[in-house]
Amino acid sequence: MYHRSFKWMALAGVAMAAMVGQDAMAVELKASHQFPGGKGDVRDEMVQIIAREVAAANVGLDIKVYPGASLVKANEQWQAMLKGQIDITAFPLDYASGRHPEFGATLMPGLVKSHEHAARLNGSPFMQEIKKVIEDAGVIVLADAWLAGAFGSKEKCILEPADVQGLKARSAGATFAEMWAGAGASIVSIPSNEVYNALQTGVANATDTSTGSFVSFRLYEQLSCVTAPGDNALWFMYEPVLMSKRSFERLTKPQQEALMKASKKSEEYFASESKKLDDKMIEAFEKNNVKVVTMSDKQAAAWREVAKKTSYKTFSEKVKNGGKLIDMALSVE
Repeated sequence: MYHRSFKWMALAGVAMAAMVGQDAMAVELKASHQFPGGKGDVRDEMVQIIAREVAAANVGLDIKVYPGASLVKANEQWQAMLKGQIDITAFPLDYASGRHPEFGATLMPGLVKSHEHAARLNGSPFMQEIKKVIEDAGVIVLADAWLAGAFGSKEKCILEPADVQGLKARSAGATFAEMWAGAGASIVSIPSNEVYNALQTGVANATDTSTGSFVSFRLYEQLSCVTAPGDNALWFMYEPVLMSKRSFERLTKPQQEALMKASKKSEEYFASESKKLDDKMIEAFEKNNVKVVTMSDKQAAAWREVAKKTSYKTFSEKVKNGGKLIDMALSVE
């Protein structure tokens, strides 16, 4: 009897040790981004989908999401990933163009023409070049995402280059800032999660940003007119879900497979929602009595001429292979 009890106790101990060993192997990843959480922002939802799907896969992997720049400031997400402070981020890639100037091509005026065009770019040699720079820096792309954007002002509608003369314009990145400046605006450099306060306090009276951010940051409370993408979108920005390569390589093969499967689902969700963001922006702004306009072909062409003389020219001259990257993107029909 004593021998049988001892045997069962030993088996129980082995089982418990196995459970402890399994728990010890569980990995927690930190995912951080600047966008509002729990309010329907598509970029937050992309990360939340990955977190939920990975948890459901039951491979000992847990992703804790920190939205709203609650863990790391907006502009510091890239470096935080490289330093190991965070593992995953939904990140406007141009924010890291100070360290990797090539990323400026992913927020270049008029380079991406539509959501369909953006989808075709993802598999193009242009994006292969961009992703090589990303990977060489120690980061991998989990899910692609291109967001269309708009122009907004507290003063007047922005349709032609002359409309921005004298405005204090916040721009999402250097390439758009150059175009704004070339048209006569002064530039305010802040991330999108600080635009509301800048408009409210008069630091800025105009802005460009993604249509998703126009809604999630409630910019309709500060603006009098917004220029929607329409058929002549000038603003598209690459805002993928990224992961530290070091963090990814530390995972077991089942964990990696679960993560990539979840990321594919996240990307598919974004593809189904991206165009809706433009429609939601128009609906939200009209509901709040903000005037919504779109550019004509002629007006958009005038902006592209400004961009060619400013953004394109500087990028081609100062960034290694800058002209080649622009040509590669423009060659994708």
